[in-house]
Amino acid sequence: MNAQIAALVERIRSLEGELEAELAKRSAELRIGLDHGRIVFEQELLRRHRELRVRLPHYLLNARPLVVLTAPVIYSLIVPFVLLDLFMTIYQAVCFPVYGIAKVRRRDYLVFDRGHLAYLNAIEKLNCAYCSYANGLIAYVREIASRTEQYWCPIKHATRVMGAHARYSDFEDYGDAEAYRNHLARHRASLKEKEEPRT
Repeated sequence: MNAQIAALVERIRSLEGELEAELAKRSAELRIGLDHGRIVFEQELLRRHRELRVRLPHYLLNARPLVVLTAPVIYSLIVPFVLLDLFMTIYQAVCFPVYGIAKVRRRDYLVFDRGHLAYLNAIEKLNCAYCSYANGLIAYVREIASRTEQYWCPIKHATRVMGAHARYSDFEDYGDAEAYRNHLARHRASLKEKEEPRT
């Protein structure tokens, strides 16, 4: 990777850190805190949340018919999601030790904290749990796949890739055979280190 690209990647990572800091400030403004890993709201805020909850009968009676009809289609995806989860977990448990790749911690990607929000009714909480699982699972699978790609083929594509994973910018340029041969061992060695989840 040339120096200008490396500098841009470093700037992006710095901006991601600034974004995290701003999001943490926003949580503080909303008076949300953690007590021994448990989410805590101020009593006045919790009372206001409960007032804003849409009661279940009202929520169901005001649902658009097409939304209700499409719900089974959305929820039917739970079967392939669970199978994907199972197969990817088995895959990394079997293969990553052989390749010397640090395993991806599933719990870093599957976060279910929206159920603590008092302004959501039971259906909204179920929907949030489903979306948390689906998106967390995709992020978990993507990290497993990106580590696999870094091990076997850390080469950029010739054409632009939409939504490339965070590791992609460190891959070798398409067509740079010398860099690929010279740096493949380094790419593989870096996977052995215990890594924090990437975004």
